[in-house]
Amino acid sequence: MNPQFPIYIVSKGRWESRLTARALDAMGVHYFMVVESQERDAYAAVIDASRVLVLDPAYQADYDTFDRLETAKSLGPGPARNFAWDHSISLGAAWHWVMDDNIRGFYRLNKNLKVQVTDGTILRAMEDFCLRYTNVAMAGPNYFMFASRKCLMPPMTLNTRVYSCNLIRNDVPFRWRGRYNEDTDLSLRMLKGKWATVLFNAFLQFKETTQKLKGGNTDAFYAKEGTLPKSQMLVAMHPDVAKLSWRFGRHHHHVNYRPFKSTKLIRRPNVVVSSAVDNYGMELKRLPPTKAQLARKSSRKALELA
Repeated sequence: MNPQFPIYIVSKGRWESRLTARALDAMGVHYFMVVESQERDAYAAVIDASRVLVLDPAYQADYDTFDRLETAKSLGPGPARNFAWDHSISLGAAWHWVMDDNIRGFYRLNKNLKVQVTDGTILRAMEDFCLRYTNVAMAGPNYFMFASRKCLMPPMTLNTRVYSCNLIRNDVPFRWRGRYNEDTDLSLRMLKGKWATVLFNAFLQFKETTQKLKGGNTDAFYAKEGTLPKSQMLVAMHPDVAKLSWRFGRHHHHVNYRPFKSTKLIRRPNVVVSSAVDNYGMELKRLPPTKAQLARKSSRKALELA
């Protein structure tokens, strides 16, 4: 089972790694790759050229960076995300997915196991859940590292930020803005507008940590200036709920989402939710070992014999 809404991967300087594209290819899930014109041929050489969409420069010219630097440095992924939003509307879609380009895989968390999925069923399950309600504006899977398999966790967290893999309702009155932290800003503006967001813990994305993978924002921002400017911008955007903090050896932003917890999901009147568990046909299976796993096992055995 695959998602019903179009998927866009926003990418820059990562045609060789293209982690998210590789993950979706392995799952048999169709996607579009949004790139800048100067990198179009590099991406088209390694993926189906019909999937490569060239960013219209008008989206860069019109983008609200929320600062006065304009084009003095990279605009970040926001213009490409706005382009993807409008492209999905041109296809007649009511929602769309937009993903970062450094996601290695997707997982289901259930019964204390994080199991990698091999098709797009979890994406479809998240879509179907959101379509039950009239007031969900955005949803997505939590980060693999933020969901412990050894702790009791709810299947979802309501009214918080959604990062890196976003399912967005197309008719909400918002667009991406900001040179940095555009995902947190969009989440907060939706919440302040009395919309609901859904962060799924039952479904996870395995994303590379900030500044680890070459290309994207790593080259454009973080390798040169660190994380202070992006945290400062979010505080300037939302001083009522955001503050600057120092954690893990670098600057971060801390957001208080408690003011938005009173927003409840509003179920559509014609929706009937069964009490039975629906696994969408998913089955737990042991896959054959990869070449890398077999090589590691062979190395361990050789060491034991030595």
